[in-house]
Amino acid sequence: MSSYAKFLKEILSSKRKLEEVFVVMLTEKCSAILQNKLPQKLGDPGSITIPCTLGGVYFEKALCDSGASINLIPFSIFRKLDLGEMKDICVCLQFADQSTKKPKEIIENVLVRVDKFLFPVNFIVLEMKECPDEPIILGRPFLATGRAIIDVHQGQLILRVDEERTIFDMQKILRFSGDEASSSCFSIDMISDLADEFKDDQLISDSMERCLTKSGTAQDDDPIIRREAEILEKDSKDKEMQSEEVQPKL
Repeated sequence: MSSYAKFLKEILSSKRKLEEVFVVMLTEKCSAILQNKLPQKLGDPGSITIPCTLGGVYFEKALCDSGASINLIPFSIFRKLDLGEMKDICVCLQFADQSTKKPKEIIENVLVRVDKFLFPVNFIVLEMKECPDEPIILGRPFLATGRAIIDVHQGQLILRVDEERTIFDMQKILRFSGDEASSSCFSIDMISDLADEFKDDQLISDSMERCLTKSGTAQDDDPIIRREAEILEKDSKDKEMQSEEVQPKL
């Protein structure tokens, strides 16, 4: 009888007792992996933006930045709005790239309408390049005033005033409806190039000049330019042959 079979027989007949069972303490990381308690890894949900009205002008996207200690508005937008007088301010702003810049002034107690709420906001006015997508930055002072709750996982921003609240769903804001997308024209960026090409064709009436300016070849799609290119190539070859035939006398 093999030793393994003998070992099993002794256990079944209670002639041999199993060794004591030891409890192994696992670390928190190993325990979470073995019990499959790790949460699902997600990607970047994107920045949080909300629509607002400022000085009678509606802005579709205002960036809510919990990493900014101020509320910021470009000077170019401030000039378009009637927000009152600015006051001098002695501060120096430091950006994420460690660069610093001194703002122009500050505008205080600007009423910002967000949905059904009105919030008094102080804006720092800065000479900067205007961002067309998110021209206004609402920092921590605004979020604190609105008692904001940000749920990054759900992509929601909740603003509260007393017992009332309003919820902004980022997924719904960023999603375009099919009807709007099919019936809207978002941008046209080829008019200038097409106009320049049409202008050149109209101003250059001579086919030889068009061939030279357009750098045409014998494979050009325009039959006139292709014919002129063939003539130029033929003349060039004839001149090369003539220069080879005439040998200098020694």
